Amino acid sequence: MNTTALVVTLLQVGALLHLGLFWAGLTMPKAIGLSVHLAPLPPFIRRLFYVYYTFIGLILGAFGLMTFLFAQSMAGGDPVARGLCILMAMFWSIRLLVAGFVFDVRPYLRNTFLRIGYYGLNAVFVYLVALYVFVAWKGGAL
Repeated sequence: MNTTALVVTLLQVGALLHLGLFWAGLTMPKAIGLSVHLAPLPPFIRRLFYVYYTFIGLILGAFGLMTFLFAQSMAGGDPVARGLCILMAMFWSIRLLVAGFVFDVRPYLRNTFLRIGYYGLNAVFVYLVALYVFVAWKGGAL
């Protein structure tokens, strides 16, 4: 397998991880009892949260789909594809920082399964940051 084919495969794995993150996002409201936490909020704020939540899900789906469909262009270093890699590297870098320094999830990590899931989630963020930084930096010069 040549280097470009390997990078395409790594990008396709990243695309599938986005789908996994999308699925994890769908399970999160039940896992943390989101409806109970949102119930006291005014209807507008509650709807605003759900709209933002939906848009984030759409972005995850779009990132995964674009990564899968355009993996060859990304690995080849096309300028727009490199720009997309930079955008996604920034998105996932910020999300990783938020996970470490903004969110306190300890009250929700009630069992081993949830703790493993949380650390696995952060491992996915690290993989995506490393992947997109690498492809943006080395794209086309592999």
